[in-house]
Amino acid sequence: MSSEDLSLRPPEIVAQNAAKALRLREQFGRGGTEVGVARAMELSERRTLPPSTIRRMVSYFARHEVDKKGKNFFNAENPSAGYIAWMLWGGDEGRAWAIELKKRIGNAPDIG
Repeated sequence: MSSEDLSLRPPEIVAQNAAKALRLREQFGRGGTEVGVARAMELSERRTLPPSTIRRMVSYFARHEVDKKGKNFFNAENPSAGYIAWMLWGGDEGRAWAIELKKRIGNAPDIG
C-alpha cells in the first residue's frame, strides 16, 4: 500500500464537524476532554494523522456510540456534552472515515 493509495488526511466534512464542535464547546462551555479538543484541532486543520490516531478514533467511537441515546444529543439549540464531544472527533463522518481507514491500515506502525 502506497501513500498515493491511501490518505490519512481527514476529509473536509470531518474537518468541518470538528471545527463546529470547537465553536459549540466555546459557546456552551461543555463537551469533550482536552484529548478531544486536541483531536478536533488536528482534524479541523486537516493534518495527516498517524495510524495509531486512526485506531484511537475507532476506539473512541465504539465506546461513545451510547452517547447518542442521551438527552439533547440531537438538539441543535442546546446540544448535549456528548454531542459536542462526538463532533470533536469528527462526528458520524469521522467515525465512518476512521473505520474504513482502520480496515485498510490494520496494525501499520506510525512513521516518523
